[in-house]
Amino acid sequence: MAERCPFHAPEQMAGEARTRLEQLHRQQEKVDYLTLVPDGEPTLDSRLGETISRLRTLGTPVGVITNSSLLWRKEVREELARADWVSVKVDAVDETVWRRINRPHPGLELARILDGIRAFRRSFSGILVTETMLVRGINDQEPCMRRVAAFLGEIRPKRAYLGIPTRPPMDRSVRAPDEATLNRIYQILAERVEGVEYLIGYEGDDFASTGNAEHDLLSITAVHPMRAEAVGTLLARTHASWQVVERLLTRGDLVTADYQGHTFYLRRFGK
Repeated sequence: MAERCPFHAPEQMAGEARTRLEQLHRQQEKVDYLTLVPDGEPTLDSRLGETISRLRTLGTPVGVITNSSLLWRKEVREELARADWVSVKVDAVDETVWRRINRPHPGLELARILDGIRAFRRSFSGILVTETMLVRGINDQEPCMRRVAAFLGEIRPKRAYLGIPTRPPMDRSVRAPDEATLNRIYQILAERVEGVEYLIGYEGDDFASTGNAEHDLLSITAVHPMRAEAVGTLLARTHASWQVVERLLTRGDLVTADYQGHTFYLRRFGK
């Protein structure tokens, strides 16, 4: 079973967040949430609750994006409930389909996870949203999505987001459903849930900047691959040249990946 352990010192996380907020405010950047979306699953950090509590003292709402896999654990639900906004992942409610699309740890059980989401919903007073990633031929069939819709109707999220692969996936054979299928799934969910929204287009180039192009690129690409256009926009906002990117590529801090006709830049770990 995937076990929790401490990853980051909450006081250090809060200190770094405070510094970043000050930098962004000087750049007149608006900050809606401090969102915990690390290179991995945030609920694996056994000090998550303390981190959320410390971040909340900075005066900006705290959000957490989780894959839901540990919500069957009471202590995880209690820690996560300290956040203001939580996104839980619900790609399927059928065990076989869930295993195909998420490839979870073999010790995890979907039924327990779904019960954990239900329990979290009952105790959480903040904003709950869901995200469902649609993959052609795996979870885009109508019976599968009707069962997902029934579950979402039960937990009543503020928003139910429907996503498709728009950035380089680990498995390059992954494809998005066609437009007609997407529309049908949207209608199925809308019958049960208010506030269904698509996450299917390019998110744009509007990434916040502290003024330090190299630091910003490494921070953003650690959790979010950036298209070349977005990198160019960020460099222009900080009055930096493409030499910053070339330097990071040469050092091995950045790598590139091509997907759907676009070049993406990603942070490289474990050099």
